[in-house]
Amino acid sequence: MIKLITSTKNRIKALAARPDRGATAAEYALIILLVTGAIVAGVTALGVNIAAAFNNIAGQIV
Repeated sequence: MIKLITSTKNRIKALAARPDRGATAAEYALIILLVTGAIVAGVTALGVNIAAAFNNIAGQIV
């Protein structure tokens, strides 16, 4: 039991001493860029499909 407690303490100390603790602003910027790009691509594709549908309906009415 003592060995388990000691190894757990050592593991916690090792994790706390790591220099890379969390994401940096550059990583967050990349995530935001990727999400924004996906949203723009989706909205653009959806807009083209909606425009084509409205043009099809307008053509059938006239």
